[in-house]
Amino acid sequence: MSRNSFSAMDVLFAFVLGGAMGAGLAMLLTPYTGEEARKRLKQSLEGYEDRAKKKLGAVKEEVEERAGDLKRVVQFKKDEINAAVEAGKKAYQKEKERLLKEMEGEG
Repeated sequence: MSRNSFSAMDVLFAFVLGGAMGAGLAMLLTPYTGEEARKRLKQSLEGYEDRAKKKLGAVKEEVEERAGDLKRVVQFKKDEINAAVEAGKKAYQKEKERLLKEMEGEG
């Protein structure tokens, strides 16, 4: 992974942080009364909520997909290791039998 790549969590964090900063600045710089500003802020935040839910859903899907990929890789490696162990056992048994036969022939 390159140093300039961003994870989905980085993007989500930046999105939430940007939204919070924007809301804070809007509250400080708004020319509206408190009640009117809260009403307008609530309306604008509803759109952010929907976008945040979509982003969170996308992040969840990506995490689930990568977890599935990791499980498949682990299972594949586990199968490879088990096959290597079995091959080693067979080779050991075969060599043991060969040596026993060789010793019996000498004795």
